[in-house]
Amino acid sequence: MKILMVLTSHAQLGSSEEKTGFGLEGFATPYYMFKDAGAAIILASPEGGEPPIDPREDNPSPRTEIVMRLRNDAAAQLALADTVRLRDILVDDFDAVFYAGGLGPLWDLANDNSSIKLIEQMLRAGKPVAAVGHAVGVFRYATSEPDGASVVDGKAVTGFSNTEEEAMGLTNVVPFLVEDMLRRAGGKYTKAEDWQPQVVSDGALITGQNSASSELAAKVLMEKVSFFSAAGFVRSIPWNTAV
Repeated sequence: MKILMVLTSHAQLGSSEEKTGFGLEGFATPYYMFKDAGAAIILASPEGGEPPIDPREDNPSPRTEIVMRLRNDAAAQLALADTVRLRDILVDDFDAVFYAGGLGPLWDLANDNSSIKLIEQMLRAGKPVAAVGHAVGVFRYATSEPDGASVVDGKAVTGFSNTEEEAMGLTNVVPFLVEDMLRRAGGKYTKAEDWQPQVVSDGALITGQNSASSELAAKVLMEKVSFFSAAGFVRSIPWNTAV
C-alpha cells in the first residue's frame, strides 16, 4: 500500500498578521496509522520543501503522545523537511491520497491546479481520496467526467462546519466556508456536534468533519484501499459514522 499525504504550503492567515499551516496532530495521527500498517508514505505540498505548521497546534506544553512521537522521529522530520512538489507526483504511483487538515489548504490547495488534477485522476481511477476538516476545501474546483459537475455533487460528505468556524472567530477571515461550499456544489452535507468525530464515505470519496476525525478517516481510507484492491472495481458505499 502506497499512500500520498498532501500538506499545505500556505502560512498566512488571510490578511491578518497571524500564521497558519497544517494541523500537527491531524497529520501525525493518520501518518502513524499508515506507517504502523506497513504502508509506504510520501509527503507532498504545492511548493515542496518544509510545509508550515499552524502555531496554534504546536504548543510545546502540553503535547500529546502522538505529537511527541512525531517530534522524536528523525525519519519523519526529514520527510517533513523535504516534501515533494505536487506537480511532480504521478497518480499511478499511489493507491490512495490523504489531505491533512489545517487552515492553509483553503488558500493554496483549493486552487492548486496540480491538486485538482490529482483528485480528479485518483477518483476517476477508483482510488480513495480522503480530506479532513478545512482540507475538505480541496474539492472546491475538482470535477467529474463527462458532465463537469463537482466531484462532491450527489455525494454524502462532511467537512468543517459553519458553527465550528464561527466558534473559532474565523468566519470572516477564511476565503470561503467549507460547509457552504459543499452544499453549493451539490454535496449531501451532514455533521456531528461541534468538535466531535464525523467521517462520511461515499465510493472513493472520504471526508472528515474536523481534526478529531483524522483517525477514523485514516481507518476508512485503508479499508477502502483493501476493498477496492480485492474487488477490482469501485462501488458506492455510503459510510456515515459519528463517534
